[in-house]
Amino acid sequence: MTETAAVLDTEVREILGAGPDRAVVEPLVHNHKNGVTAGVWRVRAGDRSAVLKLLTRAKETDGRWAASEDPRHWNFWRREAYVYESGIAQLWQPYGIRAPRLLACVERADGDVALWLEDVPGEPATAWPLARHVEHARRLGAAQGAALAADQPWLSRRFLRQYIGRNPLGQELLDDDEAWQQPLVRDHFPPDLRRDMVRLHHDRAWFLQVMEALPRTFSHLDMWPANIRSHGRDSVAFDWAFAGDGALGEDLGNYLPDSVFDLFVPAARLPEYAADAYEAYVHGLVGSGWRGDERLVRLGLCASAVKYDWLTALMLARAGEEQFDYGGGRTVSAELRYRERGLTLSFLAGWAAEARALAPQLGFPEAPTGH
Repeated sequence: MTETAAVLDTEVREILGAGPDRAVVEPLVHNHKNGVTAGVWRVRAGDRSAVLKLLTRAKETDGRWAASEDPRHWNFWRREAYVYESGIAQLWQPYGIRAPRLLACVERADGDVALWLEDVPGEPATAWPLARHVEHARRLGAAQGAALAADQPWLSRRFLRQYIGRNPLGQELLDDDEAWQQPLVRDHFPPDLRRDMVRLHHDRAWFLQVMEALPRTFSHLDMWPANIRSHGRDSVAFDWAFAGDGALGEDLGNYLPDSVFDLFVPAARLPEYAADAYEAYVHGLVGSGWRGDERLVRLGLCASAVKYDWLTALMLARAGEEQFDYGGGRTVSAELRYRERGLTLSFLAGWAAEARALAPQLGFPEAPTGH
């Protein structure tokens, strides 16, 4: 028996109360590129099960996803363990969003940290109807309106700036005529998208300055349907590895476009969906006692479009490659992906335009490219 297998067997006995001969280990979908995640598995032993997530700083990976030892860094390797151990992951529970229960946090001899988490049996948000997404937005607003402050030395700071900065791939393609004439791009991206995305990239520093000056709240910062599921009346949020300081509206600004980018919601429904979800989010904020200027929340939502500045260049760079779903388990239609993402990027350009117009009304300097 290998040392790793022996460690797992010991943990299965202690946490699930069963001998290792009864354990069945099933790999789960996750971002294999991220250097902080050695793996995620569902472990079954008899009638009990748990999710095992192994945190590491020793994994070799692309520099953009490298694990960091800096507790404030967006990809600090041990953050998620601290989030669970401290109880901050349950800060939103009174408002209908909770984390899986922490069953055990095991410091392994090799330096890795094993998180044993509740295996939540509910419906994944990737399969939710739009009304359930909108209800989740209301809960998120209520939670962030009531629990504005949460600070620990290991929570992320300036996440958006660091996250975007680690994605330089292909930005020069925004000015490359041939890249925009690739068939997938030419046939499935809206006609004005090149102009809009070049403008967004040009204004990137301004958008980041705006986002960092908006009202703050404790944020998940990886809020998207693949990280959410329902369990009874609760929304259960997974993967707290990026958690930290964010702007009001920033989590929602991630959740809505990501619903479409990974083909969980049709792009044609995005305008209606986004309008309803934003209204619900503000309703939640106000209902939990928040009394700020709603225009600042709207600005946070709209200016968060800058998070996807890098995505257009990535799509240009990969237009000749086979397209896979999240986790790389199966191929998806390249035509469908480029059409849906093109429409969503165009929608985000509308958000960016709204942010440019709204920011000066709230005392911010005008964007470099104007209104």
